[in-house]
Amino acid sequence: MSWQTILAIGSGGFIGAVSRAYLNGLISHRLPHELPFGTLGVNLIGSFLMGILVSYFMYTTIFSVHVKSFLTTGVLGALTTYSTFAMESFLLIQGGSLALALANISLNVFGSVFMAGGGFYIIKNIME
Repeated sequence: MSWQTILAIGSGGFIGAVSRAYLNGLISHRLPHELPFGTLGVNLIGSFLMGILVSYFMYTTIFSVHVKSFLTTGVLGALTTYSTFAMESFLLIQGGSLALALANISLNVFGSVFMAGGGFYIIKNIME
């Protein structure tokens, strides 16, 4: 991997991490609940945007590998958060909220896949 790609990913990661902190806080503040809606929100948004970008990149060659890496691995990789989702789910289980933990796990896993697929197919249908 070139130093330019590493720099692109790192720069995107900074933007994605700051965006995650902001959006997570905003969503959590607007939807206070035992279920961690902030993390769920950033994971669903990021997955949807990833589906859009991956699909779009399949139909165009105007973006360099550095731009693609910046946006996907950097920005969206840092925006979404598997480790926080995992820890929040574990803490719900540990706290005796098994139903909330299962809801959180299901919404994150299935919701993220659904959102990624939705974003992908929206662009695919536009581009074809």
